Amino acid sequence: MRFLGFIAVVAGLALFSGQAATAEEVGNVDVDWLGNDIIIEAFGDPKVEGVTCHVAYFDRGLIDRLQKGNWFEDPSNSSISCRQTGPITIGDIEEDDDGESVFSERRSIIWKSLNVRRIFDKSNQTLIYIAHARQVQDGSAKMAISTVPLYQGP
Repeated sequence: MRFLGFIAVVAGLALFSGQAATAEEVGNVDVDWLGNDIIIEAFGDPKVEGVTCHVAYFDRGLIDRLQKGNWFEDPSNSSISCRQTGPITIGDIEEDDDGESVFSERRSIIWKSLNVRRIFDKSNQTLIYIAHARQVQDGSAKMAISTVPLYQGP
């Protein structure tokens, strides 16, 4: 009974974690016979109209989970590419060097999530998007970066 209560609390936290943007799965590449896949999702920056990001990450299959244990976690590896997909309109964004979170998705039941932050490089008129794993402990150095220049030619 305690376990069910624990699961309910975790599910509630996941629902109210306040994802900044929601993603749509646009690709699914089978990588082996164990059911492991590379998932590709697209999401728009909620405060910058005209920018779309695509994130790719590894999704472990059931056979791989049975074979290796560690049921509730996927690897931290991810890749990101962001591009201008329409006229860019920048809303009220954070301009400090820490930027702000624009997307977050759980990669394990509690301990790990995939995060995308936007940082505005004002002097170069560029939006920087960085994808990284966020963990409760043992932070991961695995990351990917993409930039969207805001330069408007003469």
